[in-house]
This record gives sequence, C-alpha cells and structure tokens, in this order.
Amino acid sequence: MNTVEKGNFELLNSIDYPQDLRKLTVEQLPEVCNQLRETIVQELSVNPGHLASSLGVVELTVALHYVFNTPEDRIVWDVGHQAYGHKILTGRRERFKTNRKLGGLKPFPSPEESEYDAFICGHASNSISAALGMAVASKDNRKVVAVIGDGAMSGGLAFEGLNNASSSPNDLLIILNDNDMSIDRSVGGMQQYLLGLNTNETYNALRFKAGQWLRRKGMLKDDRRQGLIRLNNAIKSAISHQQNIFEGMNIRYFGPFDGHNVKELVRILRQLKDMSGPKLLHLHTKKGHGYAPAEDYKPVWHAPGKFDPDTGERISDDDPNLPPKYQDVFGHTLLELARQNPRIVGVTPAMPTGCSMNIMMEAMPDRTFDVGIAEGHAVTFSAGMAKDGLQPFCNIYSAFSQRAYDNIIHDVAILRLPVVICLDRAGLVGEDGPTHHGAFDLAFLRPIPNLTIAAPMNEQELRRMMYTAQLPDKGPFVIRYPRGRGVTNDWHCPLEEIPVGRGRRLRDGSRLAVLSIGTTGNFVERAIEELGIDDVAHYDMRFVKPLDEELLHEVGRKFQRVVTIEDGVRQGGFGSAVLEWFADHGYQPQLTRMGLPDKFVEHGKVPELMHIVGIDVESIKNVIQPTAK
Repeated sequence: MNTVEKGNFELLNSIDYPQDLRKLTVEQLPEVCNQLRETIVQELSVNPGHLASSLGVVELTVALHYVFNTPEDRIVWDVGHQAYGHKILTGRRERFKTNRKLGGLKPFPSPEESEYDAFICGHASNSISAALGMAVASKDNRKVVAVIGDGAMSGGLAFEGLNNASSSPNDLLIILNDNDMSIDRSVGGMQQYLLGLNTNETYNALRFKAGQWLRRKGMLKDDRRQGLIRLNNAIKSAISHQQNIFEGMNIRYFGPFDGHNVKELVRILRQLKDMSGPKLLHLHTKKGHGYAPAEDYKPVWHAPGKFDPDTGERISDDDPNLPPKYQDVFGHTLLELARQNPRIVGVTPAMPTGCSMNIMMEAMPDRTFDVGIAEGHAVTFSAGMAKDGLQPFCNIYSAFSQRAYDNIIHDVAILRLPVVICLDRAGLVGEDGPTHHGAFDLAFLRPIPNLTIAAPMNEQELRRMMYTAQLPDKGPFVIRYPRGRGVTNDWHCPLEEIPVGRGRRLRDGSRLAVLSIGTTGNFVERAIEELGIDDVAHYDMRFVKPLDEELLHEVGRKFQRVVTIEDGVRQGGFGSAVLEWFADHGYQPQLTRMGLPDKFVEHGKVPELMHIVGIDVESIKNVIQPTAK
C-alpha cells in the first residue's frame, strides 16, 4: 500500500471522547484505526508535525482508551511525538487542525490543555518515573499506564524509574513500544537486547495454568507475590534459555506482541488491567505503519513537513538559493576540522540527522558516536575521551542540555577538559513550544567556572568559533546557535582563530550603543538600516564568557544609554552579565535589556514568537529610534 486508503470518517466522527469509543464493538475497532490513521496523514500533509511516531501507535492508542477508563485512569506518554491519535480521541478532533499553530493545540500532551493528558511530555524517558508516582498516589483503584519507546528506554531516568518500580508497592503497567527507532534508528545494547527478547510459548501456557491453580488455592496474595515472581522468572529462564532484565528487576514481563493488532491488544490489556504489581508489556510496532512513504524512510518522516498524501511527495517551501541551515554548516565544518585534526571525535545523543553530525558519521563512522537518548552520558563520555587525549565535539539541542547540567559542571568544567559543547536549536525554536525552546542555556551556564561561552552572529563566525574551540589549551568551550537558516550563502570562509573574549564593533555611533549576542545581531543591523540612522553604535560581543572588557570600558565611558539583546531569558543571561560588569566597574548607563520574559514562551512560528516577546526587528526599532521632540 503506497498510501492510506481513503474513505469517509463516519465512525471516527461519532467519537468525541473515549466513552464514545467504548460504545463500539471490538470488531469495529480496526476501522476506527483506519480512519484515525487517514485523518492524521491528511491533516499533517498541510499542517506539519510529528507524523511517523503517531502512525505507529494508532492501534495501541485506540486499545488503551477502549480498555481503560480515561481520564480517571492515567495514560502517561513518553516524549509525546506519538500522541496525535490520543488528542483526536480525547475531545480535540475538531481543533486538531490548529495543532502546533499560534494559539492552537499544544505540540505535546499537557495537563494545561486537557484532563486526558496526564503529564507534561516533551523530553524523553520521564514517563515511568511520573507514572510510578501517580500509581503510588492513586486512590479508588485508579489504573496508571506509562507508554515508552525503545529509544527513550535508553535514557538513565527510565532505568531509575524501573529500579524504583521494582521495590515500591504499585500496580503500574509499562508499555514498551519497540519500533527500533527514536528519531534516527535506535542504537546501543538495549536496542540489541530488545531485538532478541522473546517469550517462550511453553512457558506462557504453563504460567497461565499455574496462575489459575494458585488463584483457586488463594495463594496469589501480596505477601507471597515477590517469591512467586522470582519462581516464575527462574522457570521462564530455564525454558527459554534467555535472561530477562525486566523480570530480573521483579517486574513481570509480557511479550513481545504485535502492536498493530488492535483486537489482540484489547484482549491483552484487559487481562493485564487488574493484575497486581508492576508489569511490562512489550509491543513490536513499525514507525509510520500504514503509510508506505513513512515506513520506508523513517528519519525524514518523523517530521516531514508538508507533503502530498496521495503520492508521498514532500513539498518544500525552501528556495535552493537561500543560505544553508546552521546545523549543516556545523556538520560540514566538523568533518573539515576532523580531516585536519585526527584527535577530533563527534558525539550526539540520538540526533545525528537533526544536528547534521550524520555528515561526519558517514565519512568517519569510527570517529562518531550516537549514544542514544542520554544527554548526561553524552557529556561525561566526551569528558572521558577528552581526559585521554581526544577532542570531542558533543552536539546537544539546547533544551536537552539542561539534562546534562551536572555532567557539564562535575565531569567537564572542574577538570577543565577540552570538550566542545555545541548547542543546536538555541533560542526560540517555534512550533515545538516551551519544552523545546533553547531559552535557558546562557543563564544556567554563565555561572560555571572554566567555561568559554560563545555565540556566532552568522555562519562564518560559527566556523571560526569551531576552529578556535579545538585549538590547544582552550578548555571547555560552548558554542550556541539557532535552528534554521543562516544569513549568507558565502559561508565557506577560511578557518581562522577568534581571540577568546574578543568582540567587535560593527558600527560607531554617538547616541546609544546596542550590544548583541549571537544571531540577534542580524536583527539589530536590519533595524538600524531600516530606520536610516547613523548615531547608534552596534557591538557584536561574540562571547558571553569571558566578556570583552576592553569594549565594555569603551561603551561605559562613551554612552549614557545602552541596549542589550539576546534570544535567551533576560534573568541571568547576557544582559545581566553586562549589567553586573557595569556595576562592578562604576558605570551607570541607562540599560535596557531585551530578551525572553520570565515565563514559558508558548508555540508558534519563530517570527510570531519573536514579535510577541519583543526581540524582532520592529521591537528593536521601537527601542532604538530617536525620541520625537
């Protein structure tokens, strides 16, 4: 099948909430799945979002809401990429066309939007911990289900949750959605383990008969449960000749089963629903299931943009004459540097395509490492390599670097190890919303000793900063840059060193000075040009740490009014650093700090959000234009 089969949506349109779904017969559920899958494909073809993940769990979504009494029973989705079907079935079908748009449905499940969304989910691996907390706190026989993917299962937090679940009294059901993918293909030992994990049919039959006999004898009581589970595990291991990590943690394991057989899923979930103790249901699914283009090339179809639903042809709005994306400049420059410097290695936590490290990965597979969804490990792994002579470039999305904060401090900064941490997607990222905006990196990294923190104004500056960072004795070096395209086609400049802590004066002036960091400098340049004024000085500071003290002395002596601008939070960020420096050195200019407000910025297109928070060209013009007399 090249596309989903088109039909009417009469059955799906009769479902406003899960209680409507439960009025149907089990025999009707496959058709509900067909209509739900087609709805997702048709809508996302014109309103882009996370497609393949949601297609892969259509049957599971329908079965969960059919069997469990949501929202009283809790379903905790991990990450939330796969939750579009969940949204459609839980009162948001008519509003689904607004998904990810400014003022529309949120990009990921959120309790602020719907009581059916049990928990916030934008970062991977938190579902088991959150669901366990709900299971422990549950009253009135409430059921709690965590749905986690095999990619997210590689995250350390998932194992912390599993460990706690095995020792705390609870009836949590964990569903492992195993599709061999995260955004790119899943990697590591867990992925290999799951590929070979099976349940022996002889054991299943024996366990079922034994369970019936023990129930009749009244022997399945809580005080005997742990011992019986250990006995089950021993029998299973002997029969199947396979060790099971989950049952080794005293979590009952069931599977693997076909995750696309909705009627079978209903039967299994009904059996597990009232079973006491923690348990894990292992499902095999296919990311993009039911839509051939998405099945064939899953990384692209994770979030494909607009496309023709009939042919699968992707529709690009990009002009080939536009400047390249910052991530691609990073990828090509990293490979260029690696060819010159044999000590360079690349590390990414499950984002080789997203950050363009796949460019070096294809050319030098033995010098690039996808460590799975494990940001903290990515940093400490890089530190270990740096300690023994390598030069790691560790690329993490800015919002995900928050998960590696302790590792940056404890494992990199204290020892002043030469790890280059490249923060992709810094600043506002658009439709993915508050869980994905790179809002906090400048503020939370700035207090850490021994770090150099830089932000390029354009692609050429990015290349030069990357070159500078890998030179000897530079220590830990952070480079942040935004999502999306740069500003020049002439990006492939010579690789030259930028003196650390050295900014540059781009324009001289007499009335006020604007100090910018990173790509916000381009908006300052446009604002000055559009106003047609020549009395505003502009300084591209390049570095937040260390600041260029020579330039700041110049600004402090010359200007009574100073404006700072950044695409991170105002509190504690670049503007705060400048303000602190002026106070420490006795300067008292009238200082205006432009940046993100002290609240979480919602989702929408980046230009829309920049206007709302007041850091776009028009906002800058309003701040720097001469006051009318």
